[in-house]
Amino acid sequence: MRDQSRLPTSPGFWRSPLRGTWFTSVLGLVLLVGVTVLFVTGLVSYAAYNPDLSRVNDMTPDKGVLGFYLFAWPSNPVWLYRLTQGLHVTLGVTLIPVLLAKLWSVVPKLFTLPPARSVTHALERISLLLLVGGGLFEFTTGVLNVQLDYVFPGSFYPLHFYGAWVFFAAFVAHAALKTPTALRAVRHRLRDESELAAPRPDAPTVSRRGALGLVGGGSLLLFLTTVGQSLGGPFRRTALLAPHGTADPGGGPNGFQINKTAAYAGITAADTHEDNWRLVVTGRTGTVRLSRAQLLRLPLHSSSLPIACVEGWSTADQWWRGVRLRDLAALVGHDGDPPDVLVESLQRHGAFRRAALRANQVADGRSLLALYVNGEELSPDHGHPARIIVPAAPGVLNTKWVARLTFGDL
Repeated sequence: MRDQSRLPTSPGFWRSPLRGTWFTSVLGLVLLVGVTVLFVTGLVSYAAYNPDLSRVNDMTPDKGVLGFYLFAWPSNPVWLYRLTQGLHVTLGVTLIPVLLAKLWSVVPKLFTLPPARSVTHALERISLLLLVGGGLFEFTTGVLNVQLDYVFPGSFYPLHFYGAWVFFAAFVAHAALKTPTALRAVRHRLRDESELAAPRPDAPTVSRRGALGLVGGGSLLLFLTTVGQSLGGPFRRTALLAPHGTADPGGGPNGFQINKTAAYAGITAADTHEDNWRLVVTGRTGTVRLSRAQLLRLPLHSSSLPIACVEGWSTADQWWRGVRLRDLAALVGHDGDPPDVLVESLQRHGAFRRAALRANQVADGRSLLALYVNGEELSPDHGHPARIIVPAAPGVLNTKWVARLTFGDL
């Protein structure tokens, strides 16, 4: 007869002495806290785009009731999105060894036979498949997005958004069933490990505490080689695993991180030449067209603001100078409380060539149509001749190469 212990469906196939209730429970409780924080910060990131303000901001237009939590994103404190998205990305990367170790610890249960002993057991197995598949999907797409590798089909935003809801629903169901057992196992170091422990374990080469130390060490290494992209400044050099890690791209006033170059966006020197470029501003009283020289004759103001992007990277505070958005709104009849604004770029194709900003963002005195950064004219890659800079907004809403501003209810 065929040796059944050679098949993964046989308990004898799994020989590691590390598997057990206590080991799995410790990893599970870490993920219970970590995944919950990831889910909340992910929803916060989506809200920061203000998707219910305008269709141009909405990357998941069929979300329906899943948008119940959306709220008007504030402009205070200026580092808000830098904090929430930096936490989301850094924590997600840091938890990868914990997730893999947890899946390894319970993998024998995925091969147990029969696959369904009852209707309840079948539902549990289905939820487990959603949990494992959803977790791998969310972490994989998240890492690929951070690494700017868009190899998955379709847009990252709806894939990650809907995947998060499926994964978290299965996660909540699993946590509700298993958390009491996990807490008892950790508190009392339970030894009833019949479901997870190998019936004929091999001799141990490392203790369970040692294995947890290896997992923790891997997480610490990923943390130290990722978090610098969110902190910016001298810490950026430590972010060896991040595309926006190591050093800033060049020196000088414009020598800080970018995602999209002028060449990539199809912006030519002719597009931005002072003889050709005009800012079109539309509002209650009509339309005005302003050259860069005319903008420079308007009252100029300065703001010290960072740029923070969905991939988790951010810059240190840069010193921006330009015309306040609320002053441009006043030019076209919106005195007092300014309305929302639709910003359009010279960029002809691609996501976020148009973006909407809420009235509270327009009204903030630090929100600028920036013409200078750190005392120098904007470079082409940083949005010359003019770009938006708004406190606490995701980087993609800080539109570069601005061509048109339309103030009014969107």
